Amino acid sequence: MTSPDARRTLRPPAGYRLAASVRALTFSPYDPCARIAAGTFWWATRTPDGPATLALRPEAGELLAEGYGPGAAWVVDRADRIAGLCDDLTGFAALAAAHPLVARLAHTHHGLRMPATGQVFPRLLRAVFEQKVTGKEAYRAYAATVRHFREPAPGPLQPLLLPPEPAAVAATPYWVFHPFGVEQRRADTLRRAAAVADRLERCADSAEATRRLTAIPGIGPWTAAEVVRIAYGDPDAVSVGDYHVPNTVAWALAGEPRGDDARMLALLEPFRGHRGRVCVLLEAAGVQAPKYGPRAPIRSFARY
Repeated sequence: MTSPDARRTLRPPAGYRLAASVRALTFSPYDPCARIAAGTFWWATRTPDGPATLALRPEAGELLAEGYGPGAAWVVDRADRIAGLCDDLTGFAALAAAHPLVARLAHTHHGLRMPATGQVFPRLLRAVFEQKVTGKEAYRAYAATVRHFREPAPGPLQPLLLPPEPAAVAATPYWVFHPFGVEQRRADTLRRAAAVADRLERCADSAEATRRLTAIPGIGPWTAAEVVRIAYGDPDAVSVGDYHVPNTVAWALAGEPRGDDARMLALLEPFRGHRGRVCVLLEAAGVQAPKYGPRAPIRSFARY
């Protein structure tokens, strides 16, 4: 067994649920860059110090963080944020109490915390591929792209791959992505974003990142929200433009089977500061609006 290059013991709050909290960092159980195996969460990434893999494992009521590779110290130092242990719930209990369903979900899923990776481009890579397609199509494009730039991640869990280097993505012509099911619009969006990845990673907060992201042609509010909710742990980020979320919110909060973005935002307004958290709780609980007519593709988006 490979010995870690850095190690740290974290003390999560009572009831903390590791798998539920970090699942947002995985695209599927087969994500080539992140997965949960035998109760341990493995996450491969690139850091300012070089490639790294973080392993998070519950142990006797604590959370053991182990890092591998040149960037081991970097990921271990940020392990509490990546695990969601720095998620700020201040004020949410009072807001949640105003709606019986939200109050119940906040209690039932109190161990679910929102992670903050501190990294924009790895989540942006996935979000661009998710634009306007089904989840299956998006995952195929994402996984194929990661494997095209194949670079093994450090550590004992194999095969685990690093997310692509932004400079390599920016220099890759559109036709390379075409066999992965990526049309030119999304490929060009990704290449444009990769070319300014350094500036995106230097954003001080979620608001600045949103401004810079939406200034890139092909990136709109939906994509920006998907990114900052993970990179910064922004509990207020709402994915405006999603095909399903407005209906889910309308059904859960008002009993209305259908809703648009304006109705969703109006219903979420009482939870401002934690609007994205409410959406996360609804997803965790499996809340879905009634389906009418032909089944809509899972994760099909109206905008970007």
